[in-house]
Amino acid sequence: MYSDVATPHVGTRDEEAATYSKVAWRLLPFLFLCYVCAYLDRINVSFAKLQMAHDLGLSDAIYGLGAGIFFVGYLMFEVPSNLILLKVGARRWIARIMVTWGLISAGMLFVSGPTSFYVLRFLLGVAEAGFIPAILLYLTYWFPNKRRSKVTALFLTGIPMSGVIGGPLSGWMMTHFQGLHGMAGWQWLFLLQGLPTVLVGVIAFFYLNDKVADAKWLSTSEKSIIQHDLSFEQQGQHLHSIRDGLTNPKVLLLSGIYFFFTMGLYGVSFWLPSLVKASGVTDPLDIGLLSSIPYAAAVIGMILISRSSDATGERRWHLSLAGVLGAIGLCASVFFAQETTLAMVALTIGTVGVMATISQFWVLPPAILGGGAAAAGIALVNSVGSISGVVSPYVIGWVQTAYGATGAGVFGLAVSLVIGSLLVFTVPAKLVNVSKSGRQA
Repeated sequence: MYSDVATPHVGTRDEEAATYSKVAWRLLPFLFLCYVCAYLDRINVSFAKLQMAHDLGLSDAIYGLGAGIFFVGYLMFEVPSNLILLKVGARRWIARIMVTWGLISAGMLFVSGPTSFYVLRFLLGVAEAGFIPAILLYLTYWFPNKRRSKVTALFLTGIPMSGVIGGPLSGWMMTHFQGLHGMAGWQWLFLLQGLPTVLVGVIAFFYLNDKVADAKWLSTSEKSIIQHDLSFEQQGQHLHSIRDGLTNPKVLLLSGIYFFFTMGLYGVSFWLPSLVKASGVTDPLDIGLLSSIPYAAAVIGMILISRSSDATGERRWHLSLAGVLGAIGLCASVFFAQETTLAMVALTIGTVGVMATISQFWVLPPAILGGGAAAAGIALVNSVGSISGVVSPYVIGWVQTAYGATGAGVFGLAVSLVIGSLLVFTVPAKLVNVSKSGRQA
């Protein structure tokens, strides 16, 4: 991939810092925007539910299944999608993913009952399959492991920032556009958040480069610095074939760990507005504004934890403690469910922990996987994590329908986070920690 960059150039510390800063400023803002679009289109159903469930007569169980069925399509096409990316290039494939899912997301305005809700959610999952693995793989083309925790965290702050932006924006759209041209507020929500994704997808085709050698905005010496660092890192990677990425026990272990962490992630993502509403807040705009607070705190927490992880080179404790923090916050939110202020504090703590587990986790697979193994393995790990996207919202929805309270379901999510935090220590430190030289410890 980097063979057309002539002689590796080992830069000074200042030259390296300047090079990676240049790459970060070029790529991360745009990739961040792409992820915000992706996550808004994935979770705006949680805000639409506040009106749509009443308008269409959807129970919590139906909503939970519809929210989760997205991940069935996502799971089926995740690995094939990332393998296609290896053939056609990241630029073309990321653009294709965004355009198709933006159109389907906008098409959610035509939902008229459970069947159409299920079908469109499934198709949305098919369209978006491979997007997150594609970006995570793409980052490995530009940043070595010793710098990847902060970079990954900055990219994945798109999750909480979608909450910061999406909460108030969704609440405002549903309130302001309600009844305009005979359409409900939730219909306008899907339309106005889906179409911009199509535009960003078109821009991605022209803006991104498939590899370092194609980047006309980098000098020859800057390209060579990146090539040297990535080549140096590959000496510490243990798995390289597509078969390794799909069958190696280390990949399967990482998949299991990620499943337990994403249980907490999707529990928060799909049910936070409902949890806020359960604390006594009823206005959609107020719910949106309050829902943005935990996500705003999560942005700060993710960046601080990632900086500490890169500075120390330690990966496992940073990930595990974030999971425990998320579990504590979720449990506390149940105990204080009737007190809006205390519930919001607890949900904020829980959201910080949950979001930090995701950014910290994605430093682990690229430290072990290279080449085709990285493409297949990252997609497989994310696919297994996506199963929790089916399980998590449905379980909470079923519990709420059956018992009229989300407490038991939220406790289950907390247990899942603790299990993931414990399993982290089954991954050998020498495989994922980074020494001062930049190699795996």
